[in-house]
Amino acid sequence: MDFGLVLQTDPPASQVVGLMRRAERNGFRYGWTFDSAVLWQEPFVIYSQILEHTTKLHVGPMVTNPGTRTWEVTASTFATLNDMFGNRTVCGIGRGDSAMRVAGRRPNTLARLGEAIDVIRDLAEGREATVDGNPIRIPWVRNGKLPVWMAAYGPKALALAGQKADGFILQLADPFLTEWMVKAVRKAAVEAGRDPDALTICVAAPAYVTADDSPAALAHARDQCRWFGGMVGNHVADLVARYGEHSSMVPEELTAYIKDRHGYDYSHHGRADNPDTAFVPDEIVDRFCLLGPAEAHIDKLRHLKDLGVDQFAVYAMHDDREGTIDAYGSTVIPASAFGGRR
Repeated sequence: MDFGLVLQTDPPASQVVGLMRRAERNGFRYGWTFDSAVLWQEPFVIYSQILEHTTKLHVGPMVTNPGTRTWEVTASTFATLNDMFGNRTVCGIGRGDSAMRVAGRRPNTLARLGEAIDVIRDLAEGREATVDGNPIRIPWVRNGKLPVWMAAYGPKALALAGQKADGFILQLADPFLTEWMVKAVRKAAVEAGRDPDALTICVAAPAYVTADDSPAALAHARDQCRWFGGMVGNHVADLVARYGEHSSMVPEELTAYIKDRHGYDYSHHGRADNPDTAFVPDEIVDRFCLLGPAEAHIDKLRHLKDLGVDQFAVYAMHDDREGTIDAYGSTVIPASAFGGRR
């Protein structure tokens, strides 16, 4: 199993770079960031600095979308970073939540997302693609390589990930839901004539390592990670609006907890002090995140690995980022079950 670190690009950018360097020293192989141009600093500028100050770390957005930038710009940006630093990027992509909604736009359609996945990958790898009816190719790309991993929750999005993407990003760490969604993605891959085992499965969720499993320690960890249930709730609310509150298309385990959700302020998006996440119960925090002593993280990660998860990406938006990175480096990553693929 590989490990990644997920950060927001809050200023100063030097701190983001420093945490990514710390992650690489601790055995993390991927460095991810949010991508929402109004809420945080431009991630692709910061990626150049992360790549310059690391040697093996692969970087990318978790996630970008096909509406914020034109597709040839996105492809050229990735291709430029790859040319400079040796194919060390991954394009995480989705419909767009905060990046689109904060700017007053609706998230992209799945049809647009599917087309963008093909175009961005083709252009970044030097092949011709059609953009707005015009065939184009980036002529300077040589030996380009850009894996495109898609974030998804709902049945149609899961099917698209299996049909089109090189990897699947699931932003929650509940084993039941992970098993359900991974099976859906792989089933779609088989039906599309693809090798289901060729898709990389990445689970991303907050992790908070505590000194012990006392009620006080776990309560603090839950409060630091409760924001995540609110973030996931935005996507779940879209699914409920589309499929209904009780639908065979989406598991009740995913939809039931948002019944007390009332609005969402993106100015607190992804932050531990988010006041709009009080509706998220402790049970959901425990199911969606990794909390407690390092041994509890290892046990849950072993379960996820058995379900086919190739990478666990740690969301570190809480008050102990350095401690969590170091605890993973000293205890979790070296565990025998988690030797990263070299």
